[in-house]
Amino acid sequence: MLSQIHTDNMKRSLHSKEYKEFTKRLHTARLESGLTQVQVAKKLKRPQSYVSNIESGQQRVDVVELQKFAKMYKKDITYFI
Repeated sequence: MLSQIHTDNMKRSLHSKEYKEFTKRLHTARLESGLTQVQVAKKLKRPQSYVSNIESGQQRVDVVELQKFAKMYKKDITYFI
């Protein structure tokens, strides 16, 4: 039961208005930096689908990953939050 509640809360937070705004800022920052998803993925040593899933809100980003994106996109981390 507790596991189901946690899962339901995660689904809601992934699709919240705030999280959508966050992923939009990630996408915008990438475009402003002139990088493609493939280029970002290569720098992170991840598949392109990783970047796509994050930008589409299908995968969450932790603070360590966010720091990497911010550095790569030359943005202060506060830009994203």
